[in-house]
Amino acid sequence: MSKRERILSVTAPPWPERRRQIEQENLPRNVPALLQEAAAERPEHLALNFFESDERLTYRDLAMRVGHLAAGLAKMGVAKSTHVAVMLPNVSAFPVTWLALATLGAVMVPVNGAYTPREFGYVLDDAEVALLVIDEAYLATFDALSERPARLSDDRIIVLGAARTGQHLWQAVLADGAAADAPACMATQDDLLNIQYTSGTTGFPKGCMLTHRYWLTIGKVNARRDGRVYERILAATPFFYMDPQWLMLMSFYQRATLFVARRQSATRFMDWVRSLRISFTLFPEVAYKQPPRPEDRDNEIVRVNAYGLNKANHAALEERFDIVCREAFGMTEIGSGMFVPMEATDMVGSGTCGTVVPFRETKIVGDDGQELSAGEPGELLVRGPGILLGYYRKPEATAEALRDGWFRTGDIFRKDSRGYHFIVGRKKDMIRRSGENIAAGEVEAVLRSMPQIAEAAAVPVPDETRKEEVKIYLVLQPGLSCADVTPDAVLAHCERNLAKFKVPRYVAYIDKLPKTASEKIAKHILVKDVADLRNGAYDRVDGIWR
Repeated sequence: MSKRERILSVTAPPWPERRRQIEQENLPRNVPALLQEAAAERPEHLALNFFESDERLTYRDLAMRVGHLAAGLAKMGVAKSTHVAVMLPNVSAFPVTWLALATLGAVMVPVNGAYTPREFGYVLDDAEVALLVIDEAYLATFDALSERPARLSDDRIIVLGAARTGQHLWQAVLADGAAADAPACMATQDDLLNIQYTSGTTGFPKGCMLTHRYWLTIGKVNARRDGRVYERILAATPFFYMDPQWLMLMSFYQRATLFVARRQSATRFMDWVRSLRISFTLFPEVAYKQPPRPEDRDNEIVRVNAYGLNKANHAALEERFDIVCREAFGMTEIGSGMFVPMEATDMVGSGTCGTVVPFRETKIVGDDGQELSAGEPGELLVRGPGILLGYYRKPEATAEALRDGWFRTGDIFRKDSRGYHFIVGRKKDMIRRSGENIAAGEVEAVLRSMPQIAEAAAVPVPDETRKEEVKIYLVLQPGLSCADVTPDAVLAHCERNLAKFKVPRYVAYIDKLPKTASEKIAKHILVKDVADLRNGAYDRVDGIWR
């Protein structure tokens, strides 16, 4: 019997019963309370292991450090509802800072370390950030802001590493709080904890307002849904994304250890899994595309989550690594939405992303807003306690996305008679490259900021490795040609203004973009009946015209 067969042979209560149990169990009163519960129960157990930098914290140490930093931040004036941007790599200071802010009832604004000065400045301004915690490696990006927010004077900046004159050292703030009493966390489940930025179709990211309840719910759903214990959990993506944040809370619920990589690596991923004896992780499909190795099945994985996995690879992935792999679906706005139960072996390779998780309801509606019958494709709507409160300072976007408590995902789904959901497509004008959401509107806005470009359209190009690549169609100003506005010039402009993962791969020139009757760019016409969207474009990666 294989390891996978042994795992699946262990019976658990039927899924409907597990769902009831999860929903009936009380949530902790706030996120710090969950940490305190774990620290009281397993004080000497390892909570966090940043294994590439040799940073290790037991639950007792973590709770103590969080209390010290919270006290130090409080002495600097951080209080309930203070907005604090955090731009740190994957080091222990990141989760400690988040949990300390949660203790004070403050709000974290996580910042992508790959952001350009334009993107960084937008988030600082849009989120009305009053304090910045930043790694010294990112100070150059901060210095390059076109306009520094007046709120962020040097004495409102905390630096991990070497600070400039007038700025605070993160370690000094931590030490300053060690002599003070740790503040009691007065936050409620429905107090704001994060303003988490996610790409939107309007051209710039939107800040999702996420509460303590949101994070407690997503952590609990992932920890409890199988009725199993996962002692060693791996987070291989940056902490400014939502995944490591909920994986840490999942670990707290399990009283487990979260192993955190410095940065994601497809080539080293399975080596980490084996050497660290990981029992649960999110599985990037790109790791499956690495050359097979004799030791592939030598691991202690109990289950992995996959998102958007090519259904043709599902059964082969399970067999190659001798693991249980189950699809799931989530969004920044809703947290967990669906998952495939471990026992649903008949759904392997079906392409489903699962049934509805606890605390969530779904419905699929047509253009008229009416719910559709099983099998009919329509827009997926989700509701339940703990979804986003709305988009920060975006009342119109909030009103558009939230209707009578239902969040409009903008994704087209169908649901079968058993309640399994299948993704059909996207209404949103998004490109998804290597797991990253890229708003076509943002790319287009950056392109239009070049005086030589009159119009631009960004579209996804199917790609075997990255799922989708970005292709841009450019309409130049009258009298100009691609010899005047070369692909290299366009791409250099993109690299200065967009994070690396948003920079287009394919550049094409066109005399006129197709338009709708209302003069909107008709992208469906632009790509209709095109056998290979790569043709007729300059390929940035291969350096050739196709």
